[in-house]
Amino acid sequence: MNLTAKALTEGGFEALYKQNFTTYPHEKLNRTFACHLSTSTGPVAGTLYLSNIHVAFCSDRPLSSIQPNGMVSWIHYKVIIPLEKIATVNPVTIPGKKQIDKYIQISTIDGQDFWFMGFVNHDKASKHLLNGVATCVKSIPFVP
Repeated sequence: MNLTAKALTEGGFEALYKQNFTTYPHEKLNRTFACHLSTSTGPVAGTLYLSNIHVAFCSDRPLSSIQPNGMVSWIHYKVIIPLEKIATVNPVTIPGKKQIDKYIQISTIDGQDFWFMGFVNHDKASKHLLNGVATCVKSIPFVP
C-alpha cells in the first residue's frame, strides 16, 4: 500500500505519526516526506516526519530481524531525533556519471549521522528541515 493510501485509511499523516511514535500532547506534525534512510544493509524506504519537536523516520514495510533465540521477527525500522539534539542538517549533492545523487545528512550533538535520500523534492525537504531545526522549541525538556 502506498504512503498516501495508508495515510488516508489510518486517518491522515498526523494519526499515522502518533500511531508509530510516542509524542507530546502539544506536538504538531508539520511535514512528511517520502524518502529512503541509508543503512549499512542498503536504503530503507519510508516516511520522514517533521514535527515542532522531532524528526522521525519509519519504514514503509517491516524488516525481518533474527532474535537471539533464532526466531525471526518483523519490525518497522524507526528513528526519532529531538530537534534540540540536532547539530546540523546538511543538504549534499554528489554529481555522478548518469545522475546527481542528493542526500540530506542529519548529525546529532552526540555524533550520530543519518543519511536520507530519494526525496521527491530534495530542495523543499532541505528547506523545511533546516527551518524546523532553526525554529525548534528549546523550552521542552528532552525525556529519553
